[in-house]
Amino acid sequence: MHSPRAPEPYIVIDCAAINGTLFTSQVFGHVKGAFTGATHDSTGSFRAADGGTILFDEIGELELEFQAKLLRVLQHRTVTPVGGHTAIPVDVRILAATNRDLKALVEAGRFREDLYYRLNVIALKTIPLKDRPEDTEVLADHILAKIGLRTGVPPKRLPPEWLDCMRRHDWPGNVRELENFLERIALVPDEEIEPGMVQCLCPGRAIASGGHLKKCSQVDDLLDCSSRHDGTCPWRFGKTADAPAEELVWQTLADTERQHILRTLQHAKYNQTLAARLLGISRQQLCRKIKPLGLSSRSRPGRPRK
Repeated sequence: MHSPRAPEPYIVIDCAAINGTLFTSQVFGHVKGAFTGATHDSTGSFRAADGGTILFDEIGELELEFQAKLLRVLQHRTVTPVGGHTAIPVDVRILAATNRDLKALVEAGRFREDLYYRLNVIALKTIPLKDRPEDTEVLADHILAKIGLRTGVPPKRLPPEWLDCMRRHDWPGNVRELENFLERIALVPDEEIEPGMVQCLCPGRAIASGGHLKKCSQVDDLLDCSSRHDGTCPWRFGKTADAPAEELVWQTLADTERQHILRTLQHAKYNQTLAARLLGISRQQLCRKIKPLGLSSRSRPGRPRK
């Protein structure tokens, strides 16, 4: 933000996705006729980011062959396009990110030691969410606000019981798991928000829900995590803790999809464009799903059926 490079290009290279022959061409560029299909010159990421920054995401996935080529660029600060013979100077700040232990990869012979030390100038180790529970509430507010801007739905305020469970949860999927959890919550109408819906984060913990306490078990977490626990929700995937086994009702996938679409339409006030956005599909896909499921704008309560 305060760096002189901030207004300059910022390019991300996914090393896990472009390994292979595509890597050299995409990163260093190529000249016309360098290989079959090279019908024009290509600048490449380094020259495109000149004056700015390149992030090598998942650098630990980069193949040894390309590690050597990257090392040469870092040492000489020049790139030579594929099929070319002239080294072109570049001024680029290099960032590298990985979720793997590069030192262990070096010892295993899967990462070049010279490249490791060339990259390891300033190392920042990110702390997993489980080790900073005090950040959970701040991140949740930020994520809910971001979801609200994207979907047009006002951000929700989480009950204190939820925040307590969220701080206790280990979040093995880190911030991405928190985002997915809050994305599901954002789809639930305000009047149906209740503390029991967060039970999946606190197995075995009793949480107030609908005027009574319900104690989770791991099975109940999977069956009832996203359902209401007063026994009236049509979305029930299983029984509540105090229901007899013979009352277990298991819905088909078609029933579940129909009810999810209907509930989303109700939440979006039957605005199909907004409902499609909430469901993560196009409006055309939603219309195609609505027709065979017997759902249409005429399904809206109060509208006469033709």
